[in-house]
Amino acid sequence: MRHSTRARPWEIALAVGLVLAVTAGQLLDREAAALSGRVLRLHVVAHTDDPADQAVKLKVRDRVLACAAPLVTGAADPAEAAARLRGHLPALEAEARAVLRAEGFDLPARAELTEMFFPTKTYPGFALPAGSYDALRITLGDGGGQNWWCVVFPPLCLAASGETVTQAALTGGLTPAQTDLITGRDESCVFKFKCLEWWAACRAFFSD
Repeated sequence: MRHSTRARPWEIALAVGLVLAVTAGQLLDREAAALSGRVLRLHVVAHTDDPADQAVKLKVRDRVLACAAPLVTGAADPAEAAARLRGHLPALEAEARAVLRAEGFDLPARAELTEMFFPTKTYPGFALPAGSYDALRITLGDGGGQNWWCVVFPPLCLAASGETVTQAALTGGLTPAQTDLITGRDESCVFKFKCLEWWAACRAFFSD
């Protein structure tokens, strides 16, 4: 008895769906990479989840942002901003330790530039999709507590309004389309962010 080798309709549909999903994922990868390549994040990790450790984390954040902002002002892109910060990592560590001491904490602080994965995060006036970003990371003590993320270049975290965020993003090298995406002016931003999260989860699943 012969068995037909012709593909069934559901098999064809499944194959087409997989091809479309992979193609869409690759496009999302390129879009996410293009955006993450224009942004340098800030990541501050608290010693523990104790309320006092979480509170001092925010004070360290404010000091680091204030110190980092003039260092990256005028940088042409995130690579130049990172290069400027790299030479001042010991000074940024010292500023973080100074805040800790002033608040009565006998804890070390470590500053480093690294690449890491960030989940989707919404800030006042803008949001960033999940993905791998270069980051200035400040680790306080054991670094076992909840962390805080923002953006050191362009200086979006220091923006006080949506319009200022837009200006900072454009000045920092983001395209108008990328700026519209992160500020929510692109009405498809929620859908795109969800797709990026889904694609990142799929990649992580199959990588494991």
